[in-house]
Amino acid sequence: MHIWMSSSHGTVSCTFFLAVNGLYSASDDVIELTPTNFNKEVIQSESLWLVEFYAPWCGHCQRLTPEWKKAATALKGVVKVGAVDADKHQSLGGQYGVRGFPTIKIFGANKNKAEDYQGGRTSDAIVDAALSALRSLVKERLSGRSGGYSSGRQSRESGGGDKKDVIELTDDSFDKNVINSDDVWMVEFYAPWCGHCKNLEPEWAAAATEVKEQTKGKVKLAAVDATVNQVLASRYGIRGFPTIKIFQKGEDPVDYDGGRTRSDIIARALDLFSDNAPPPELLEIISEDVLKSTCDAHQLCIISVLPHILDTGASGRNSYLDVMLKMAEKYKKKMWGWLWTEAGAQSDLESSLGIGGFGYPAMAAVNARKMKFALLKGSFSEQGINEFLRELSVGRGSTAPVGGGAFPKIHSVEPWDGKDGELPVEDDIDLSDVDLDDWDKDEL
Repeated sequence: MHIWMSSSHGTVSCTFFLAVNGLYSASDDVIELTPTNFNKEVIQSESLWLVEFYAPWCGHCQRLTPEWKKAATALKGVVKVGAVDADKHQSLGGQYGVRGFPTIKIFGANKNKAEDYQGGRTSDAIVDAALSALRSLVKERLSGRSGGYSSGRQSRESGGGDKKDVIELTDDSFDKNVINSDDVWMVEFYAPWCGHCKNLEPEWAAAATEVKEQTKGKVKLAAVDATVNQVLASRYGIRGFPTIKIFQKGEDPVDYDGGRTRSDIIARALDLFSDNAPPPELLEIISEDVLKSTCDAHQLCIISVLPHILDTGASGRNSYLDVMLKMAEKYKKKMWGWLWTEAGAQSDLESSLGIGGFGYPAMAAVNARKMKFALLKGSFSEQGINEFLRELSVGRGSTAPVGGGAFPKIHSVEPWDGKDGELPVEDDIDLSDVDLDDWDKDEL
């Protein structure tokens, strides 16, 4: 199994250009970016950056690679062009809200507010967009607008404006804001005289702005002056500064013991957010586009074939869909796609995945890049599916090639209306002229 599943953990001792799965190497003009060098190379840079977030197994990414390299060579010395293996470095992809591949972002004057690139995937289109963004950046500088954190070094002279998204809390305001909140709170307890707190301040402020944007305010960064608000400092046993604690509804606060850079803080905040985020969408295969777009954009797509609506009714079908939704929630950090279809609606797809003879409901996990799949052999239940997906996630289980080496033709069908099925209406047969007594005798 391990040969066809991309690992999210690289070998620590290998440098990026030795990575088997990478699409770029040291000989390219594309700069390989990782959580280790991203802050220094991109965030603290005065240059304009175009950054592609990709996964080595993604077909669209593979097709973009030669164009991206060509653009990087053309823009050398003018605009920096980088690439992040977001399958290997999921925290970095998550930090910038990457949900599909490839995602391209432009880091201009304000490095903490990257723009999404929506243009074409040719080198010409990429270069045109880069030069347009560069022109905007230069014009901003000419007009005296620095663009905020353009150097990645927030100056203290700029005053409190940089901390606009850090929520100041006090003994009086803490409980009503934090304790019963449905949101997640990361709270820094600081002392104004503490040198480590002063070093953390610009990182905390920049992270607060990014986290507010990325999580739509569902994760909040706050600060408490523990020298003034001694009730809180005493309640939470604050002994040193800065101390950061995480508060979630219904749970005891826990200490944050991660790194003190904005990228470390953002990564943890987004992890907390994804723990509380909705599960991936569960889509019915009603067209070829639904299947292709879902399976091309994700490492694995989990496809269920549910019994015909006449066999289960709406309540039976919904119980199967509920099981899938629970599993999608449980495995949402894997960034898998989730699909379902009705038995017989996509018979060619069933055949290519060896499902027909298994009975319904059935489930297959498909790697669209390798065109291989694994079948659920256990029960279609939370326990059975969990065991199946757990084996997949650690690279175990038996796989087979998709029949024909590619997805078969997908038929466009009407989406399920959520109702019980109806038997087709048959023509009435006039039995008035048939002698039923004689017919019964003949049959017997």
